[in-house]
Amino acid sequence: MRDVSIDIRAGSTVGLIGHNGSGKSTLLKVIGGIIDPTKGTVSQRGRIAALLELGAGFHPDLTGRENVYLNASVLGVSRDEVERRFDDIIAFSGIGEFIDTQVKFYSSGMYVRLAFAVAVHTDPDILLVDEVLAVGDEAFQRKCLDKIRTFQEEGRTIVIVSHSLGQITELCDRAVLLNSGQVVFDGDPNTAVAKFRDLLEDRRVAETESDGEIEEEPRIVEATLDVIGGNEDGAVLPGSDLRVTVDVEFPAPLENWRCALQIDTVMGTAVYGTTNARMGVHPPAVIGRRRVEFLLRNARFGEGKYFINISLMDNAGRHLDDARQVCSFNAAEFPLAAGSLYMEPEFVDLGAPSGESR
Repeated sequence: MRDVSIDIRAGSTVGLIGHNGSGKSTLLKVIGGIIDPTKGTVSQRGRIAALLELGAGFHPDLTGRENVYLNASVLGVSRDEVERRFDDIIAFSGIGEFIDTQVKFYSSGMYVRLAFAVAVHTDPDILLVDEVLAVGDEAFQRKCLDKIRTFQEEGRTIVIVSHSLGQITELCDRAVLLNSGQVVFDGDPNTAVAKFRDLLEDRRVAETESDGEIEEEPRIVEATLDVIGGNEDGAVLPGSDLRVTVDVEFPAPLENWRCALQIDTVMGTAVYGTTNARMGVHPPAVIGRRRVEFLLRNARFGEGKYFINISLMDNAGRHLDDARQVCSFNAAEFPLAAGSLYMEPEFVDLGAPSGESR
């Protein structure tokens, strides 16, 4: 880290982004007091709960129950406080009877469940999260996101490191872009994400040139989304159509090329995907630009935000170019159910089964 100076105000949610090795995790550890800076100072106010490397703060030979007390004590929570919150911690983690199993036998998902449950039940003023939300099933990820949003409503400070740019734009009111240990942008999350993508493209071009590969690859030039039949806010309603228009460019003719579309949740879970090949459509080999269109009819997504990814591939499935989270949309609010699918539920009380006493 070099010449890093940031001021995080109480109640804000800040995302740290950058390529691998840019200094995100190091900065988070410095903020959390895990490592000391060789130069400069760090000041914090309030109780900090840090979710860093997988399994950090856990002793593998102790049970989950024992590790709850150990982990909480590291976070500055008394045993009496843990006793009062223990049932809530276990209920939130959802690991049930495995609480009395040695954690060395836990899966990565179980580690994260218990660690997150302990951290958010220690009443922290500052929550530090390093990529751990990428682990675990979608239901638990949603539970974590709901807890983070509750913390935001309560005015707690949150600092998140994530490779999911969708999480950054969805959760954060500010983002810091790091490159080679330095801050290159600090401000609006959407602007930070755009600058990060530019940085990744510059690195890709530089690596290609250093490898002596001067031959151009086919590329995705642009992708746009139109919602047909949405509400007045542009949100996707059940039965809406989505039109995704993609411009691609070929420096040389390519036979049997494929264009793929994938829709992800904010947590990066794929909920839909298709390609022109799946639909039996095979565009001709061309030189220069080509415009193609995906028309997705009768979309039925559960409430929430979704991201569209586009990939360009050859006939063997080799990725020639990828445009991650190039478009996004919101599915309209639906209070009757949760999840990525829209289905209208109905509940009927049929009374006692036939032949049984009432």
